[in-house]
Parts: sequence; structure tokens; C-alpha cells
Amino acid sequence: MTRILVLYYSSYGHVRALARAEAEGARSVPGTCVELRRVPETVPEAVRARVGFAADDTPVATIAELESYDAIIFGTPTLFGMMAGQMKSFLDQAGGLWARNALTGKVAAVFASTGSQHGGHEATLLSTQIPLQHFGMLIAGLPYSFAGQTTADSVIGGAPYGAGTIAGADGSRQPSETDLAGARFQGAHVARIAQRLAGTRQQGEAA
Repeated sequence: MTRILVLYYSSYGHVRALARAEAEGARSVPGTCVELRRVPETVPEAVRARVGFAADDTPVATIAELESYDAIIFGTPTLFGMMAGQMKSFLDQAGGLWARNALTGKVAAVFASTGSQHGGHEATLLSTQIPLQHFGMLIAGLPYSFAGQTTADSVIGGAPYGAGTIAGADGSRQPSETDLAGARFQGAHVARIAQRLAGTRQQGEAA
């Protein structure tokens, strides 16, 4: 079985909705085992309650478990044109994995939520890929074979660099069906690539 991790941080539930769609897409590929995890919260519970953060009972990931997966799909909201601090803090703790090249050759992908169409959507997707490449991971985006990202009929998230959604200035806009379809597409895309790479490694080891 090819093991896929969908790892995310979500404040108001938009990224969590995309994460579930990513996991659904990855599970649609036979021979995959998909797990959904979130990074640890750093905002105090009293503050979360005051600003209306969504409750989330998804299990929390640990750094140590990352190397056990063949692919990791990372999801984050956009904060000032970059990934959320919670995700950055989590990745900053993975120096031991980096030192051992434990993530080298594994597939990685990114998806994101942003408040507006011009609020740093693509900047977040691209800049989140940077530390993943330092880990030696292979980046999978959202190819144009997902035709939904070219529509101009409505506001949509996502880009060739990854799936996404536009939450609106007040966070009231939920991911559209096109946004969710893009996340499912990306999840399946990552799973298929990871399977091919895993098969190639097994053939090499057998030889």
C-alpha cells in the first residue's frame, strides 16, 4: 500500500474542508492508505474561542511520523501572503529529518485558502513549496488537466501550483464544488505519482 498523509492547519474550517477532499481524491486511487492529520495549534484556547476559530478533532501529527509516508499533501491558510505560522513552526522542527535526508524523494503537494483573489494565494502555494524542496521532496501541483481552474464563470481558488479556495474577507464563503473538485483531483494526482515512484524503488531494490 502507498501511504499518503494529508497534513493541514485550519483556523475557520476552509482548509480542513479542502483537506478532506484531498484525502478523498487520494483514496480513490486503489492501493493507497490515506491519513488525515493537523499540525499542533499554537493559539491559546481562550483566544481561539474569542475570535471564532472552528473546533477540530482531527488527530495531531508528529514530526517523527512524516518519514513513514510516501507522499505528504500540505494545506495552509494564507496569512500576509505566506503559510500560517503554525505550519511553519511545525516544519521548523523537522531539522532532524532534513539532516538524515529522511524525506528525500517523497512526493509533496500544497493547497491553500486565501481571503481574496489577490491576497497572496499563489504566493502562499509557491513559498510553502520552498522548505519542502529543501527536504528533497518532489513537488506535484495541480495540472491543467483539471479544467476547472481555467473557468471564468465564478470565483475559484487554486492554481497550477496547488488547489485552493477563496474564503472571502469575512471568511463566510465556503469552498465551491470546483474548489473541492480541484482538491480531489490533486489528491488523486499525488497518489498516482507516489505509487509509480514506490513501484520504481521496489523494482530497483529487487534488482
